[in-house]
Amino acid sequence: MNTRMKELRAALKLTQAELAKRVNVRRETIVFLEKGEYNPSLKLAVKIARQLNSRIEDVFILDEDDLR
Repeated sequence: MNTRMKELRAALKLTQAELAKRVNVRRETIVFLEKGEYNPSLKLAVKIARQLNSRIEDVFILDEDDLR
């Protein structure tokens, strides 16, 4: 899964630690999400999207291989 988290977070001048605190996860979780090494739960994806003033589909981008 691709993500625009880092770009959107930077535009809001949020650090990984600040975003992590806002969505109640560890900073390492944000690191893994930004690298595409971890797929969030729907609940976490919604929380992150809201904090980034974005829609889920604008933050997390699935390609066809992700849907198989």
